[in-house]
Amino acid sequence: MDNVYIESLRKKVKKALAADKNRYRHTLGVADTAACLAMRYGVDVQRAYVAGLLHDCAKCVPDTQKIQECEAWGLDISPYERKSPYLLHAKLGAEYAKRLYAIDDPEICSAIASHTTGKPAMTRLEEIIFLADYIEPRRNQASDLAEVRKQAFVDIRRAIYTVTADTLSYLKSREQTIDPMTEQTYRYYAAIFEKDGKDQTV
Repeated sequence: MDNVYIESLRKKVKKALAADKNRYRHTLGVADTAACLAMRYGVDVQRAYVAGLLHDCAKCVPDTQKIQECEAWGLDISPYERKSPYLLHAKLGAEYAKRLYAIDDPEICSAIASHTTGKPAMTRLEEIIFLADYIEPRRNQASDLAEVRKQAFVDIRRAIYTVTADTLSYLKSREQTIDPMTEQTYRYYAAIFEKDGKDQTV
């Protein structure tokens, strides 16, 4: 990967998201934030930027098309995803990264696939994309966003624990259905801080 390649990729993503300018701005925010987190945690900056750039590449696809393409390509669709097909943009985006953007890096594709719900035992790149999507500069609704942004650059796993705990609390308070993977992610990262009754810093 080099800057010429990344610029050509950025132009393709901009064209794909042309119908939603705010989505494209969000995408650039995630890519930039992912690159910053990558510098902090010793992850390849270009790989993190590319994963951030492509994380929502299937977001603007209509929900019916998401289901059709996932079925056509043999991607698993959980009962929860059938009920809330907007969530399929993550795993479909990983497939787009491979098929439409010629990304042959399995970890980049995995980071795209898991960026919405997270998953237990994420790699550092996966953790970066999950958090970058939550804290990028255009986000402004979460009540403790300033604190999470600080945590993200101090202890990334602690930040993920905070984000998933807040997400579950928000969904439960509104009696909304919770994706099982979000709950699994929370339990995994919560266990890190519950072990021996101590916070486990990176």
